[in-house]
Amino acid sequence: MAEPLRNTQTRTVPYSRSDAAIDEGLRAYMIRVYNLMGLGLLITGLAAVATIMMATTSDPSAAVATLPSGEMLTSFGYAIFASPLKWLVILAPLGAVFFLSFKVQTMSVSAAQTTFWVYAGLVGLSLSSIFLVYTTASITQTFFATAAAFGALSLYGYTTKRDLTALGSFLIMGVFGLIIAMVINIFLQSSALSFAVSALGVLIFAGLTAYDTQKIKEMYFEGDDQAAAGRKSIMGALTLYLDFINLFMFLLQFMGDRR
Repeated sequence: MAEPLRNTQTRTVPYSRSDAAIDEGLRAYMIRVYNLMGLGLLITGLAAVATIMMATTSDPSAAVATLPSGEMLTSFGYAIFASPLKWLVILAPLGAVFFLSFKVQTMSVSAAQTTFWVYAGLVGLSLSSIFLVYTTASITQTFFATAAAFGALSLYGYTTKRDLTALGSFLIMGVFGLIIAMVINIFLQSSALSFAVSALGVLIFAGLTAYDTQKIKEMYFEGDDQAAAGRKSIMGALTLYLDFINLFMFLLQFMGDRR
């Protein structure tokens, strides 16, 4: 009688080799997503710093314009910050992200990854103007605060057993409301509405960070080929990159010291 009992116990294994393989594959997939996102942020930061260094000068003879804050612009700085070319700088990242989102399934992994790098560089070019508005110290402090908050929220989204789908749907609706409020405030120029938009923006993108992390985790499928897994990693990185950038920008409105 002992033999059947021993065989039964052997069959009831709580954690199989296939489970371990799935966990290992999921871990590698998420690491790739975070690495791509991190490299995107690095490219954005380097592009922003390089742009502001080329756009400003301390030599009055090389300046073509002076801002109210006292910053002197080079001809390059005047072109991207004050001339009609600034609209191209502002809108180019939007065009790039739409292109990548709609074309990623028909692109090779290398082409999609290159497009993501180009997009990250364009965002850096566009965001370089924050150095004209906020002090470098406050930008640095806000970046590290954003990184800490993002890390905690993304970890929660990865580890929680709670289904965040309903929360995510609500937050996505909130993003559209946020955009409408921001457009309205362009005309109203209300400080109270601006404060409300900033507060809501922080809350919305904090929630979206957790929701998107869970969604990206659930996108993983062990049977994906290399190309499919690569595209999923790039789109996952793009999603978290956008959450980070938006969270950073809304926090900067709270924490940033203006020049």
